[in-house]
Amino acid sequence: VQLQASGGGLVQPGGSLRLSCKASGIVFSRAAMAWYRQAPGKQRELVANITSSGPTNYADSLKGRFTISRDNARRLVHLQMNNLSPEDTAVYYCNTYWGRTFWGRGTQVTVSS
Repeated sequence: VQLQASGGGLVQPGGSLRLSCKASGIVFSRAAMAWYRQAPGKQRELVANITSSGPTNYADSLKGRFTISRDNARRLVHLQMNNLSPEDTAVYYCNTYWGRTFWGRGTQVTVSS
C-alpha cells in the first residue's frame, strides 16, 4: 500500500491550497480515507475523513474551511483548504485503514506572510 500526498507549499494567510493523495495497493473505492496533520511540537490530529460511500467528518475547528473529497476513478482523495491561517501550518498526512493503518509521507503546509 502506498499513499502519495502532494500539493503542500507556502501560502499567505487567507489563501487556499488543495492537497491530493494518490493511493495504490488497495481497492480504493472500498477504503475510507483521511487527512491528519501534525504541527511542530503538537500531536497528530484528525483533519477530516471520508467513507468509501462518501459521507464525511471534520474536526470541529475546521468545519466550513476545509473540504475532503474523493475521486474513485483516479484513486485520489483531496483536501481543499480555504482561508488558511498560520495555525494551519503543519505536515499533512494521508491515511487509510486496509487490514492495518497506513500513512503517507506527508506534505508540508506553511501559512506565513
